[in-house]
Amino acid sequence: MKKIAIVLLLINIGLVSRSQDDVVKWSFTAKKISDKIYEIHLTPAVQNSWHIYSQTSKEGGALPTTISFNKNPLINIEGKTKESGKIVSKYEDVFDVTVKYFEGNADFVQTVKLKAKAKTSISGSIEYMACNEQQCTPPQAVQFSIRLE
Repeated sequence: MKKIAIVLLLINIGLVSRSQDDVVKWSFTAKKISDKIYEIHLTPAVQNSWHIYSQTSKEGGALPTTISFNKNPLINIEGKTKESGKIVSKYEDVFDVTVKYFEGNADFVQTVKLKAKAKTSISGSIEYMACNEQQCTPPQAVQFSIRLE
C-alpha cells in the first residue's frame, strides 16, 4: 500500500511539473519600422488563470520578467524594453509586497537600430516566473534569436 501511495505521489509531481512547462509559450518577431530601425516583439501566450510578472514588479516578490540581449556589434539597443498589456498591481501576503503582473496578453517591445545595412540577428534570453492562485512555476529562462533582414 505504501509503495502505491509513493508511486501515485511521484506521478502527480511529474504531471504538475510537466503541466507547468506548458503554461507559457513565447513567440519572437521583428517588425521593420524604417530603413535600419526594428521593433523586437517578445510575446508570451499564457494559459488561462496563469500570469507572468512585469519587469517593474518589486523585488522581494515573485521574479520580475527580465530580458537580456546579447551584444552584437551591428546593433544598437534603443532605450529600455517597453511592455504593454493589462497590468494588475496587487498586494501579496505571501511575499509581503505589492507585485505587478499581466492579466491576459502581454507584449515586450524593444527598439533596435542597425549600424549599417546588413542581415544579422538579435539574440538573448528572458527569465520569468508564472503563477496562478494556487502555485508558481520555478523561475524559467528562454533563449531567443530573431533575424533582422
